[in-house]
Amino acid sequence: MKREIGPARWETLAAEPDFRALLRSRRRFVIPATFFFIVYYLALPLTVALRPQMMGRPLVGPLTIAFCFALSQFAMAWILLALYLRRSRAFDLAAARLRRREMHEVWDESR
Repeated sequence: MKREIGPARWETLAAEPDFRALLRSRRRFVIPATFFFIVYYLALPLTVALRPQMMGRPLVGPLTIAFCFALSQFAMAWILLALYLRRSRAFDLAAARLRRREMHEVWDESR
C-alpha cells in the first residue's frame, strides 16, 4: 500500500508550528548567505570598474589586489558551502522527524 500525503494533509502539515519553524530557520540562514554571496561576487567587477588604479596595485609580488580578491572568491564559496552543509544536517534531521511523524499519521489513518 502506497503512503502519500494528500493536498488536505499537506495544508495541515504546512500550518504546523514545527514545520513553520523549520522553514524560518532555513530561511534565516539561506537568505543572508545568498545576499552575502551576491554582494561579494559583484564587489570585484564593480570595484575594478570604479577604482581600477587601486585594484591594479600589486599586493603580493606580481599579484594585484583584483587578482587576490578574485582568488578569495573561491575560498568564500567553499566556506559558505561548508557552513551550509553543517547547518543542513540540522535542517535534514528536523525534516526527517516531521516526515516520519506525518507518515505514521497517514499510515494510521489508512488502516
